[in-house]
Amino acid sequence: MKRLLPLLLLAGLARPAAAQTTPLYQPRDIRAAFAKGTRGPDGRPGPHYWQNRARYDITVAAAPPARDVRGRERITYFNNSPDTLRTLTMRLIENIHKPGAPRDRDASPDYLTSGVSIDSFAVAGQPRPYPDGPATFRVVRLPKPLLPHDSVQLSVVWHFPISLESGREGRIDPTTFFLAYFYPRIAVYDDYNGWDRLPFVDSKEFYNDFNDYTLRVQVPANYMVWATGTLQNPKQVLQPAAAKRLQQSMTSDAVIHVATAADLANNSITTQNGTNTWVWTAKDISDVTVGLSNHYVWDAASVVVDAKAKRRASMQAAYADSTVDFRQSVKNGQYALGWFSNSNNWPGVAYPFPKMTAFQGFADMEYPMMVNDSPQQDPKFAEFVQDHEIAHTYFPFYMGINESRYAYMDEGWATTFELLIGRSENGQEAADKLYKMFRVNRWIHDAATAEDLPIITPSSELRAGYGNNAYGKPSLSYLALKDMLGDALFKKALHEYMDRWHGKHPIPWDYFNSMSSASGQDLNWFFNNWFFSNGYIDLAVGPVSGSSVTVNNVGGFAAPFDMVLEYTDGTRETRHQTAAVWRTNQQQAVITVPKAVKSVRLDGGIFMDANEKDNVASAR
Repeated sequence: MKRLLPLLLLAGLARPAAAQTTPLYQPRDIRAAFAKGTRGPDGRPGPHYWQNRARYDITVAAAPPARDVRGRERITYFNNSPDTLRTLTMRLIENIHKPGAPRDRDASPDYLTSGVSIDSFAVAGQPRPYPDGPATFRVVRLPKPLLPHDSVQLSVVWHFPISLESGREGRIDPTTFFLAYFYPRIAVYDDYNGWDRLPFVDSKEFYNDFNDYTLRVQVPANYMVWATGTLQNPKQVLQPAAAKRLQQSMTSDAVIHVATAADLANNSITTQNGTNTWVWTAKDISDVTVGLSNHYVWDAASVVVDAKAKRRASMQAAYADSTVDFRQSVKNGQYALGWFSNSNNWPGVAYPFPKMTAFQGFADMEYPMMVNDSPQQDPKFAEFVQDHEIAHTYFPFYMGINESRYAYMDEGWATTFELLIGRSENGQEAADKLYKMFRVNRWIHDAATAEDLPIITPSSELRAGYGNNAYGKPSLSYLALKDMLGDALFKKALHEYMDRWHGKHPIPWDYFNSMSSASGQDLNWFFNNWFFSNGYIDLAVGPVSGSSVTVNNVGGFAAPFDMVLEYTDGTRETRHQTAAVWRTNQQQAVITVPKAVKSVRLDGGIFMDANEKDNVASAR
């Protein structure tokens, strides 16, 4: 409680009458980063900004139905910081399955495993002990300090049993595995927090550097592999006809069945060696994942994602042939990649990677160039889920968001983009109805104290309230800002923010400052209101007198709304009010309309009101 108290006290002061002049609260560690010049007050990376990176060369082997997964890797870590590092922090996220690991949820027997076993560990060629235990990270002392702008090489050999049940990775069926967070990695060392040593507790997500990867996946014959990156040796692991179909799909608008159930039954897809090694490479990316199966069918096509450069991205899907909704995954994915990339849409930034793969699993989870989605009975909901996960391409993968601390910086945007593309796919009425039901309704009708904690509260400090603070509430703030600035200015500012922090590690203050500087407006009043206050959405019609309507902001959030007016002359009109109506007084707005009012009704649309009973009033 002591850790949150200053934030809560400050939040109560975040709604003064002249809020646009109020500076944004900065914790001391964040303030120190700005003082060092690693981050600029205009929202740009500062003149002294830096970030570390690594080069990973990974080989991993699996032979289902055996659950044993074995790997070895060589990591070259580059210290671009001005600091001399005497230790490294290593992450073993797979240890979340180990008994005794800290986690935010109960673990069933099928979830638990013996965790990761480190068979050997060396730093700069010197064998080093690696302490056992349930922790998802370990601090490793270097044999000699790692100086600024120097590098060090690590070698690790490890193994673990794949879990039978998991929220994000594991065994899908006896011969289908999805490997995520499966390799030892070096944690992020950054300019505002130093080493990232938050324990992975399974309910929160991740924070990674941008690295280069070479990934080798060794599997028996007739097992296909899908992974992050570009497959380097299709002709060595696929039989000629299958390799040709895969190549054709790279420029095909039509879906090509690279591997059908009949092909698999005839063993006519993979090279018939005892073991095939599939090789993938990816550069400047935050993670790699792997799916493998001997019975999933394989569809593929492509779509233009950069009209000017005529660049295409591959869209692939791997799934059980009996899974009906996945038969549309490639077509749905083509639409999503093209829509998100189109400059007329949102975010309107060309998809940055060479491919995307939808893999049938159980996680409804995003990874670079991969989504692991569960089957759905409703094909429209399946499209909705896949859209959301693909939207994560931009946040957190195009920009290196710290999801562990600032989940609203990625989940809030994916939630926003899912609504905007949903309007294109299904019409505004249907998309808005789903958004309200799935993203807003549960929060706005839950009066629990935890649900009104400020969005800026670090995600790592939340259990109750985490979901709404990560998804619906920040999404509504982004949509309110879009409505207030207008599409053109909002997109200009959003693109500035994304361009400035592409491939880097933005924090909330970089977003706030970028949107203000790029829009040419002081938006501190808006961000103070939405991110630093204990607000919610609850508007009430106050006195209606002549041509004057008073609206009281009971909940405090600067939400837009429509006034549905009936005038005394019998005419009717709907007048929209953006969040700007709350700029100078966030408790009350007095709005003048052209004629004398008989009655007024407030309609927030997707900005659902906690108490609609006081949203209607008549003139006295």
